Amino acid sequence: MTENIELRSYKKVGAILRQELIDGVYQIGDRLPPERYLADRMNVSRTVIREAIIMLELENLVSVRKGSGVYIINLPSQDQSNNNLDYEDVGPFELLQARQLFESSVAEFAAIQASRNDILRLRDILQRERMDLVQDSLDYAADEEFHRTIAEITQNEVLIQIQKDLWKYRNNSMWQGLHSHIADQKYRSFWLKDHENILNAIQRKDPALAKKAMWQHLENVKQKLFELSNIEDPNFDGFLFNVNPVFVGV
Repeated sequence: MTENIELRSYKKVGAILRQELIDGVYQIGDRLPPERYLADRMNVSRTVIREAIIMLELENLVSVRKGSGVYIINLPSQDQSNNNLDYEDVGPFELLQARQLFESSVAEFAAIQASRNDILRLRDILQRERMDLVQDSLDYAADEEFHRTIAEITQNEVLIQIQKDLWKYRNNSMWQGLHSHIADQKYRSFWLKDHENILNAIQRKDPALAKKAMWQHLENVKQKLFELSNIEDPNFDGFLFNVNPVFVGV
């Protein structure tokens, strides 16, 4: 029934797996087939399978046990299945890809446009991020403000609105649940350093460096998310984007 899937988004794959749970294909305690098998069966990439599994994990239907596999821990209700068939969310890797492509160019432009007051504002935001880190706060408001402010430096209302929309996806998507995986302060300290590198490049009015620093920041977030959401294959190669198109050949 699922070999000729036309809609290949992770949302549809997740809905298929959820319906199979309802239909009794899998029982509580069962282990799902490996990523590669599911990807071949549904004719999608392993990235799509991975994001579908994350979606089911955040719905508390499966448990991902690193080095062991994915196990069924709950069965969905029929209402839950119906509600999710029209699920309009985007996946975390899909969102990171969009942000990486968009925000690296925004940072490049911001480095050209930035004024002294813009630099002072970014410094103030970074200081609040440092305080959040010291206080072990899980408030990400300063993180969002840092990225939004870089877009505002461009003085381009279209870019500013797109940046706001990207963060709406971020704040209303599976990222909320994924914070439980990536809230470790050690990682936040790494990403704070990334923000410092971005600010330094903008302050130096070096657009190429600012673009590279923003790209690398979101690359670091992506790689950590891949690591923490690893299902069973440490050499997973189904990335949405495993080559940096911005800097190839430079």
